[in-house]
Amino acid sequence: MSTTSALRPPSLIRLLGAWRAADSGEPAYRQLAQALRMLVLDGRIALNVRLPGERELAAALGLSRTTIAAAFDRLRDEGYLESRQGSGSVTRMPPGGTRPDATEPDGPVGDNVLNWTHAALPAADAVGGAYQAALAELPGWFGDIGYEPLGLMPLRQAVADHFTRRGCPTGPNQVMVTNGAQHGFSLLLRLLAGPGDRAVIDHPTYHNAILALQRAHVVPVPVGLPVRGWDVDAMEAAFRQTSPRFAYVIADFHNPTGRCMDPATRRALVAASQRNHTPLIVDETMVAMGLEGVAPPPVAVHDPQGRNVITLGSASKIYWGGLRVGWIRADPQTIAALGRIRTTLDMASPVLDQLVVARLMMDGVGLGDRALMLRNRRDHLMAELERQLPHWRVEAPVGGLSLWAQLPRPEATALAALAESHGVRIAPGPRFGVNGAFERFLRLPFTLSEAMLTGAVERLAEADARLHVRRPRARDPLALALEADRLI
Repeated sequence: MSTTSALRPPSLIRLLGAWRAADSGEPAYRQLAQALRMLVLDGRIALNVRLPGERELAAALGLSRTTIAAAFDRLRDEGYLESRQGSGSVTRMPPGGTRPDATEPDGPVGDNVLNWTHAALPAADAVGGAYQAALAELPGWFGDIGYEPLGLMPLRQAVADHFTRRGCPTGPNQVMVTNGAQHGFSLLLRLLAGPGDRAVIDHPTYHNAILALQRAHVVPVPVGLPVRGWDVDAMEAAFRQTSPRFAYVIADFHNPTGRCMDPATRRALVAASQRNHTPLIVDETMVAMGLEGVAPPPVAVHDPQGRNVITLGSASKIYWGGLRVGWIRADPQTIAALGRIRTTLDMASPVLDQLVVARLMMDGVGLGDRALMLRNRRDHLMAELERQLPHWRVEAPVGGLSLWAQLPRPEATALAALAESHGVRIAPGPRFGVNGAFERFLRLPFTLSEAMLTGAVERLAEADARLHVRRPRARDPLALALEADRLI
């Protein structure tokens, strides 16, 4: 018996919403393909679903069959649609079964499209000098083979000193250097979990962590964030009820909400994890991005034996994304086990980049004057949203690089699809959740210049207005289809 379900035209029309911007200059087939792609990517159209036939959909949308055929051809070429004789066109994912990064949902950004999805900064001023110092130091390492699965000792010591200064005594044998925090998380997935296992996550959370879980076939167990802070009782209930292999949380200037976990909650969360024998993976990628003060001492402070808390860190946000250097802090036995896993994958991190990061950390390079710049950009973005989109709800985060904007209606995916035709690419809320959650939210970074932020909000406001233009009451096929569906 076939497991393929079929989507009727009225249902598809409702999902598409106001997908077409007539004055965008973009061909209708491209706009339709983009809208359908977004629906598949965000799970609003499930996989293995048969779409309406070309003739049927053309009549329902009031388009030519040629337009529908061109949109379907584009989706087939990209791997989102499969067509077989007698079976129609069925939704698929591209080979590999993974979703593309939310920052690049539709390939390279055109010259006339502003990419407003990157929550990252250009290189800090000190990076150039650190590279010069590292290059001068590099010949001293040529006598070594260059393969250090756990990382160069100077950097491991610098990371350990970084934790110790923050109130969490650490030795270099508790540190492993990785190719960024995402690489570290992937190594931990291999160590702690396997296909079919569960992992608790705060919800929303970092989109690439969700993708990594899905690629490893680990089932995410989302625990929603309340209006303020974290719900430790709900986290502990998830620990008891689902027996996860670990929990993943972002306690410091959370991505995407920007909130920061207070010391009492950190203590309670560690205690809950210990009672339920659930390891905590704490992502500190954003720890240096405080805009109203520094973060509290690390979560690992509340686990002095080092048996429950594993910490991920990265040089990417504070120094530069081009420095693909991160680290894991854990007990020495876990670090040794991770080193054994790594030797089967990528062997080691580049020596030069490790020397650069070690120099930056030893010199105490932090956010510095960029904190004031980011506060000004955050406040400017909030003022522009209040001026141009006053019906949206936005709160000022205490840290991080983006706002978590709440829309009046659950239409983030539709707005994102339409916004690109107005010249701005944004990340809709479902990118940061599972099962299509957060359709009322957008992540809006404040890393662009103030002038660019003003222009981005203007384009977004235009798309928002277009999304809510009332359709004429003419008795066209689209209106008839919608009316018929309401009567059923």
